[in-house]
Amino acid sequence: VQLQAFGGGLVQAGGSLRLSCAASGRTFSSYAMGWFRQAPGKEREFVARISRTGGTTYYTDSVRGRFTISRDNAKNTVTLQMNSLKPEDTAVYYCAADTGVILSSKPDYWGMGTQVTVSS
Repeated sequence: VQLQAFGGGLVQAGGSLRLSCAASGRTFSSYAMGWFRQAPGKEREFVARISRTGGTTYYTDSVRGRFTISRDNAKNTVTLQMNSLKPEDTAVYYCAADTGVILSSKPDYWGMGTQVTVSS
Protein backbone atom coordinates (compact mmCIF):
# COMPACT_ATOMS: atom_id res chain seq x y z
CA VAL A 1 0.00 0.00 0.00
CA GLN A 2 1.17 3.52 -0.75
CA LEU A 3 0.35 6.29 1.69
CA GLN A 4 0.23 10.02 1.11
CA ALA A 5 -0.29 12.41 3.98
CA PHE A 6 -1.33 16.01 3.65
CA GLY A 7 -2.90 18.82 5.63
CA GLY A 8 0.02 20.05 7.68
CA GLY A 9 0.88 23.68 8.10
CA LEU A 10 1.52 26.54 10.48
CA VAL A 11 -0.99 27.32 13.19
CA GLN A 12 -1.03 29.33 16.40
CA ALA A 13 -1.22 27.64 19.76
CA GLY A 14 -4.79 26.73 20.56
CA GLY A 15 -5.67 26.30 16.92
CA SER A 16 -6.65 23.24 14.91
CA LEU A 17 -5.37 21.28 11.95
CA ARG A 18 -6.71 18.27 10.14
CA LEU A 19 -4.30 15.75 8.67
CA SER A 20 -5.43 13.26 6.09
CA CYS A 21 -3.74 10.20 4.67
CA ALA A 22 -4.82 8.70 1.38
CA ALA A 23 -3.98 5.07 0.69
CA SER A 24 -3.74 3.29 -2.60
CA GLY A 25 -4.95 -0.23 -3.24
CA ARG A 26 -8.14 -2.13 -2.74
CA THR A 27 -7.40 -3.67 0.64
CA PHE A 28 -7.30 -0.57 2.82
CA SER A 29 -9.75 -2.06 5.30
CA SER A 30 -7.30 -4.89 6.01
CA TYR A 31 -4.74 -2.51 7.53
CA ALA A 32 -4.54 -1.13 11.01
CA MET A 33 -3.69 2.56 10.60
CA GLY A 34 -2.15 5.28 12.65
CA TRP A 35 0.02 8.32 13.00
CA PHE A 36 3.49 8.90 14.34
CA ARG A 37 5.44 12.13 14.69
CA GLN A 38 9.04 13.22 14.92
CA ALA A 39 10.11 16.50 16.43
CA PRO A 40 13.52 18.02 15.69
CA GLY A 41 16.24 16.23 17.58
CA LYS A 42 13.86 13.60 18.92
CA GLU A 43 12.97 10.06 18.04
CA ARG A 44 9.83 9.24 16.13
CA GLU A 45 6.94 8.61 18.51
CA PHE A 46 3.52 7.05 18.32
CA VAL A 47 0.55 9.45 18.28
CA ALA A 48 -2.66 7.56 17.54
CA ARG A 49 -3.94 4.33 16.01
CA ILE A 50 -7.20 2.96 14.73
CA SER A 51 -8.35 -0.58 14.10
CA ARG A 52 -9.26 -2.00 10.71
CA THR A 53 -12.95 -1.33 11.18
CA GLY A 54 -12.47 1.95 12.98
CA GLY A 55 -14.13 0.61 16.08
CA THR A 56 -11.11 0.91 18.33
CA THR A 57 -8.80 3.86 18.76
CA TYR A 58 -5.87 4.59 21.05
CA TYR A 59 -3.84 7.72 21.74
CA THR A 60 -0.63 8.61 23.41
CA ASP A 61 -1.24 10.41 26.69
CA SER A 62 -0.03 13.80 25.49
CA VAL A 63 -2.69 14.09 22.78
CA ARG A 64 -5.62 12.21 24.32
CA GLY A 65 -8.65 14.47 24.49
CA ARG A 66 -7.24 16.87 21.89
CA PHE A 67 -6.68 14.65 18.85
CA THR A 68 -9.17 12.37 17.13
CA ILE A 69 -8.30 9.66 14.63
CA SER A 70 -10.87 8.32 12.21
CA ARG A 71 -11.01 6.38 8.98
CA ASP A 72 -13.25 6.00 5.97
CA ASN A 73 -12.70 2.60 4.40
CA ALA A 74 -14.87 3.49 1.43
CA LYS A 75 -12.56 6.39 0.59
CA ASN A 76 -9.29 4.76 1.68
CA THR A 77 -8.48 7.58 4.03
CA VAL A 78 -7.48 8.05 7.64
CA THR A 79 -7.74 11.42 9.33
CA LEU A 80 -6.21 13.01 12.39
CA GLN A 81 -8.15 15.97 13.74
CA MET A 82 -5.89 17.99 15.99
CA ASN A 83 -7.43 20.56 18.31
CA SER A 84 -6.02 22.77 21.05
CA LEU A 85 -2.61 22.50 19.48
CA LYS A 86 0.46 23.25 21.56
CA PRO A 87 3.97 24.27 20.50
CA GLU A 88 5.17 20.84 21.66
CA ASP A 89 2.99 19.27 18.97
CA THR A 90 5.36 20.70 16.37
CA ALA A 91 6.77 17.80 14.37
CA VAL A 92 6.70 15.98 11.10
CA TYR A 93 3.67 13.71 11.16
CA TYR A 94 3.73 10.33 9.43
CA CYS A 95 0.86 8.12 8.42
CA ALA A 96 1.47 4.39 8.83
CA ALA A 97 -0.22 1.12 7.97
CA ASP A 98 0.20 -2.28 9.54
CA THR A 99 -0.90 -5.71 8.36
CA GLY A 100 -1.25 -6.82 11.95
CA VAL A 101 -4.40 -6.60 14.00
CA ILE A 102 -3.19 -3.38 15.60
CA LEU A 103 -0.61 -0.82 14.59
CA SER A 104 2.75 -1.91 15.92
CA SER A 105 5.75 0.21 16.84
CA LYS A 106 7.27 -0.78 13.51
CA PRO A 107 4.48 -0.57 10.93
CA ASP A 108 4.83 -2.26 7.59
CA TYR A 109 4.26 0.88 5.54
CA TRP A 110 5.05 4.55 6.00
CA GLY A 111 3.88 7.60 4.17
CA MET A 112 5.90 10.71 3.52
CA GLY A 113 5.65 13.10 6.42
CA THR A 114 3.77 16.35 6.62
CA GLN A 115 5.07 19.23 8.71
CA VAL A 116 2.99 20.65 11.54
CA THR A 117 4.28 23.80 13.18
CA VAL A 118 2.55 25.35 16.17
CA SER A 119 3.64 28.84 17.12
CA SER A 120 3.37 30.18 20.64
